[in-house]
Amino acid sequence: MTSDIEEDAVTVPATTAPDGVVIVDKPPGMTSHDVTNRIRRALRAAFPAPRRRHGHKVGHTGTLDPGATGVLVVCLGRTTRLVPFLQAGRKTYEARMQLGRTTTTLDAEGDVTAEHDASHIDEQTVCEALKRFVGPIEQIPPMVSAVKVDGERLHARARRGEVIEREPRPVVIHDLVLEDFVAGAFPEVGFLVSCSAGTYVRTLADDVGAVLGVGGHLVALRRLASGGARISQAVPLSTLEAAIADGDLERLLMRPAAAMAQADYPTVVIDDTAVTQLSYGRPIAATGHDGPVAAVDAAGRLIAVVSDQDGRARPRLVLAPA
Repeated sequence: MTSDIEEDAVTVPATTAPDGVVIVDKPPGMTSHDVTNRIRRALRAAFPAPRRRHGHKVGHTGTLDPGATGVLVVCLGRTTRLVPFLQAGRKTYEARMQLGRTTTTLDAEGDVTAEHDASHIDEQTVCEALKRFVGPIEQIPPMVSAVKVDGERLHARARRGEVIEREPRPVVIHDLVLEDFVAGAFPEVGFLVSCSAGTYVRTLADDVGAVLGVGGHLVALRRLASGGARISQAVPLSTLEAAIADGDLERLLMRPAAAMAQADYPTVVIDDTAVTQLSYGRPIAATGHDGPVAAVDAAGRLIAVVSDQDGRARPRLVLAPA
């Protein structure tokens, strides 16, 4: 899954739109790009600008296919700079696959390429197959993915009918649990999967079908969690658009520091001197933590993301208050 940060270069809001993170329950039939475009249009209408400069930045932390629904973490304004950190967390999906049929896209949107009677497959056989995929594995990105090869996204090549060689990529399947099984000539399998960022569930469905010897494809996908973001926190896109139009966006926003904390990054509170140092890109005293750390001021505002190196905490990203 890829991140998507885009900038509308047409206008700058006369009244600054707030920075922050909102968790959207992506509807079916839309790309993640479509979602960010709709949010950008709503912001442009609510915060019009009299002059051309920079526009409303809107980004998301991991693409969902058009047919998929669920958690889409959307960053607004300066918070889009946190996308590389927020997209790294574990993802959890509720998925459904059909055995016995393979398709050109590895999901229900594609044309059927082969059919095999899978009536001999039972629940226990499926459970044993799923176990084989738990842990570190390698996946070949599907041709319909947003992965770039030689500067062009694979799905653009797929639309032209091209199929090119793709390098396998390492991912981790943390948990893979059978939810339900419906027997038949083309059995349906419901499962929950918790996996690392970059995992393709449609590829997983295709690979499971191959292991079973009958083929398979994904028929439904819903993301339940992305990092610390949960489906229980998600709001419909229409609700977000209405909140923007009504001047009620703040109610739905998570501040940058809270978003980093929810993504399980450690937080350190720094004094005014350290705030000034980081604002100029200078290191501060070591935090004592491994990996990225959110450095916040006494008011709880995220000043920078830092990492300890050579006995000092050095800024990886500075997000000082405007």
